[in-house]
Amino acid sequence: MIQISYSNASQPEAEYIRLIRKMAEDVKYGSITITIQDGKIVQIDKIEKIRLKD
Repeated sequence: MIQISYSNASQPEAEYIRLIRKMAEDVKYGSITITIQDGKIVQIDKIEKIRLKD
């Protein structure tokens, strides 16, 4: 489980953190990339992989 504290974050930042947390909980295999510009989140990418069994 991901532990992120956002009690001191501004409203948009808190929403981004909630979104990232939800994305992290939903992905089984993959990655989440957060792009930051001038100290602010500008983009969130989620890459989910599907594992196939033979």
